[in-house]
Amino acid sequence: MKEKVVLAYSGGLDTSIIIPWLKENYDIEVIAVCANVGQDDNMDEVYEKAIKSGANKAYVEDVSEEFVTETIFKAIKAEAKYEGKYLLGTSLARPIIAKKLVDIAHLEGAKYICHGCTGKGNDQVRFEASIAALDPSIKIIAPWRIWDIKSREDAIEYAQKNNIPINVTKEKIYSVDANLWHISTEGGDIEYLENEHQNHIYKKCLPLEEACDNAEYVEIYFEKGVPTKVNNIELSPVEIVKTLNDIGAKHGVGVIDILENRLVGMKSRGIYETPGGTILYEAHNILESATLDKEALHFKQMVSLKYGELIYNGLWYSKLRESIDAFIEQTQDNVCGTVKMKLYKGFIKPAGIFTNNALYDHSISSFGDSELYNHKDAQGFINLFTLPLKIKAIKKDLLENEKEEVELNKEVAVDKAI
Repeated sequence: MKEKVVLAYSGGLDTSIIIPWLKENYDIEVIAVCANVGQDDNMDEVYEKAIKSGANKAYVEDVSEEFVTETIFKAIKAEAKYEGKYLLGTSLARPIIAKKLVDIAHLEGAKYICHGCTGKGNDQVRFEASIAALDPSIKIIAPWRIWDIKSREDAIEYAQKNNIPINVTKEKIYSVDANLWHISTEGGDIEYLENEHQNHIYKKCLPLEEACDNAEYVEIYFEKGVPTKVNNIELSPVEIVKTLNDIGAKHGVGVIDILENRLVGMKSRGIYETPGGTILYEAHNILESATLDKEALHFKQMVSLKYGELIYNGLWYSKLRESIDAFIEQTQDNVCGTVKMKLYKGFIKPAGIFTNNALYDHSISSFGDSELYNHKDAQGFINLFTLPLKIKAIKKDLLENEKEEVELNKEVAVDKAI
């Protein structure tokens, strides 16, 4: 009986050529698994393509709900961004896909999992770290670290030689990752830093030149940090992201062009489109600014940076990420209410916070009188607050005076000696 390998299959260039390559190089049954994380691909066609490419069996599994509730919503609550910009669209999907691969490997009795990640990328680490955390006995086959194919041009030639239909050419050679949360585009002409990325790259968002000429208001309701309503309509987690994607995309919201530091040691440039995610992060941030106290907020901002790094580096199933989640959950108890925002030509403007949990008090924060705050009290506070600065300045003056006195004494001594 042949051994089995579960292949993380998308129907794209890399995974399409892997099926015949596995057949050529291993005496093994190939089970293609496409995890639907909200990409717009026709899943029936993906299934048929896997079989026609030589897979012995294929699964198409919809995990978009888990994608949103298990990783995306946790990232929103943490406000996790990599290097302060990237909303982790690819990174957040990998632990969900990896779990599905492991589940099917167990179901099929497969000892191997294969992925099409390049040997220069982050995803190889993300997949393999997640698989190791879920079942360390499973062995990995990573063709890009084994075969003689060295470039996407070589991969295209291999596909053409084996009559495998692909949707990329040597002229349009971008590497694209798409899911419900985002679309990333890398490679091609954008690998050269001197090149401005062109509007034809966009697959989700309108370029600013074509974005709506009229501003639009959107309201998002959060319950303990989790969005549950858009414009006062209760929606499922998936529908919330889809709805905000549609709204944000037509206003050109959520496009970034960044040079990031990959986990494997090099820098890479990517164009990311995350319209709905950008709106959700901004809304959550606005609501937290009103409902979270200073010390908790500032500490959470530091934690958010680490949380983003853990996700980016493929450590979703780590103890540290789980432990940080416990802290994040504590901070979200009062993050309840509605945030209103105005969208226009790529910009998001706060337009109202409506919550019963706001720590902001107009009577205290305004310039008027308040029973809890007397303007005169500030004098004593400032005296205490500035005390270390005063002591430092006084000590500095004393030291400088002592030095001047020593130098003066030296000069007097020299004069007497002469």
